[in-house]
Amino acid sequence: MTSPIHCGRFAPSPTGPLHAGSLLAAFASWLFAHHQGGRWLLRVEDVDPPRTVPGAAQSQLDLLHYLGLQPDGPVLWQSRRSDVYQHALDALLASGRAFACHCSRSELAASGGIHHQCVARQARPDPAIRLRVAPGSVVTFDDALRGPQRQDVHADVGDFVLRRADGCWAYQLAVVVDDAAQGITDVVRGADLLDSTARQILLQRALGLPTPRYAHLPLLLAGDGRKLSKSEAAPTVDGGDPMAVLRQLWRLLGQPAAALAGASTQADLLQRAAAAFDRTRVPLHDISSRQAHSGP
Repeated sequence: MTSPIHCGRFAPSPTGPLHAGSLLAAFASWLFAHHQGGRWLLRVEDVDPPRTVPGAAQSQLDLLHYLGLQPDGPVLWQSRRSDVYQHALDALLASGRAFACHCSRSELAASGGIHHQCVARQARPDPAIRLRVAPGSVVTFDDALRGPQRQDVHADVGDFVLRRADGCWAYQLAVVVDDAAQGITDVVRGADLLDSTARQILLQRALGLPTPRYAHLPLLLAGDGRKLSKSEAAPTVDGGDPMAVLRQLWRLLGQPAAALAGASTQADLLQRAAAAFDRTRVPLHDISSRQAHSGP
């Protein structure tokens, strides 16, 4: 049997403008997919209405278009998929893998916020729904960049939320359902989401869904070492030269500047980048954004 064609994705949350770290993840996931001759898709993770900024999603899509990072298929909007998530949740509830939880955060504080059994003093009209994580639920996987990974999900995370008490769908459920629906074979994203991967694999198994390959990129940090925030949009992007931005991102991913030296158009640059990309050169340590303004 042959492996399915590489299908990657970029899935920003519309909580503000894309910053340089987001663009680094977008370009890297595009490179992983197109170097393999695969497909690259976009998903708008607007499943959390209280945090969604009006107009942010379209602004993000416009910026990706400006950089030439075009999806190989329609954009998927999570806000339009509540029925699909409900179907998955109903299946988990019917099998006993998920349960209604009336515990508040304050009631779980004594266990460090980790849920192993319900300690609610009274029923709530709007309980959360959690996945039941049995003792011994240890997940191992090989990260394409970071090698073997292991997490005891029961001990470190406990029973985790699938639908919040406010009725919003939890990230973990939505991302698992949508990765399967879009046929994602390879998830390339920032290292800040590495800790979520074991939970997602457990949920994939519970729903009978395939597990993609994972690669977690270094984080791009602000000059003072902090993780970039949504308010720190990349100053080089606003009204800048898209080819210059792509060259900066290329260099931050550890790739040789010489590979793109002869590119005269944006399309040519992207074609050369896809052909020359070498994932073994991607750094594993976090990167200071100051490097985006330094020489090769």
